[in-house]
Amino acid sequence: MGIGGVLFDIDGVLVTSWQAVPGAADTLKYLDSKDIARAFLTNTTSKTREQIATALRDVGLDVHSDEIVTAASLTADHLRENYPDSRVVLINNGEIARDMPGIDFVDETSEDPDVVVVGGAGPEFTHERLSRVYDWLCRGIPVVAMHRSLMWSTGGGLRIDTGMYLAGMEQASGHAAKAIGKPAPLGFRTASDRMGVDPDDVVMVGDDLDNDVLAAQVVGMTGVLVRTGKFRQDVLDRRITDEFAMEPDHVIDSVADLPDVLA
Repeated sequence: MGIGGVLFDIDGVLVTSWQAVPGAADTLKYLDSKDIARAFLTNTTSKTREQIATALRDVGLDVHSDEIVTAASLTADHLRENYPDSRVVLINNGEIARDMPGIDFVDETSEDPDVVVVGGAGPEFTHERLSRVYDWLCRGIPVVAMHRSLMWSTGGGLRIDTGMYLAGMEQASGHAAKAIGKPAPLGFRTASDRMGVDPDDVVMVGDDLDNDVLAAQVVGMTGVLVRTGKFRQDVLDRRITDEFAMEPDHVIDSVADLPDVLA
């Protein structure tokens, strides 16, 4: 395969609970030594790009904010293009307005907004707030989800994410929310553009079989699934035994093994 760049998911691949995965720093240094471009695509919505880069540098991973593409920054682009000058209610855990300049955020208890944006699941996803989002969705107010990930991995185990809630709301209301982050193609293409590399020459490394790896393969990238983070062997086994299902191009134990694949 031609290798022009490597695109990394962050949580579960390079870090877990913001502690570095062993070998992650060496893999990034390997890419630098080979002059291989890299970028980072994440559905993390609790931190800005600068906060993410700082957290990664704090654990020994040399990453800069301009290399990171977040679901929040992609969502801001979508809002500016499709809902200019709209009043937006944001339901999210984390202060990420810095990555969403030009968006008019309003208080959720005020009059009905023009658009509702939901980020990653967290303490803000209370019964009252989610009920209000469901009511807005039923009444036809656009709901934009930064992503529809089903779960993420922490040092204490798996946690359910926004996609779990969206599925029920959409089924009950008959209305669909617009999801922006992975597995939608936009983020993968944006990251490729940022690296200046055609998607066919990009290797995507992720711990989520569907959202990271297979979604990247759909846009032409080479997919590498790591057995860290949210990886589950039973999910992969079921996919492999289904003769009609897509499979990852490569499966490795961790990001530390990526140089062997690239070589």
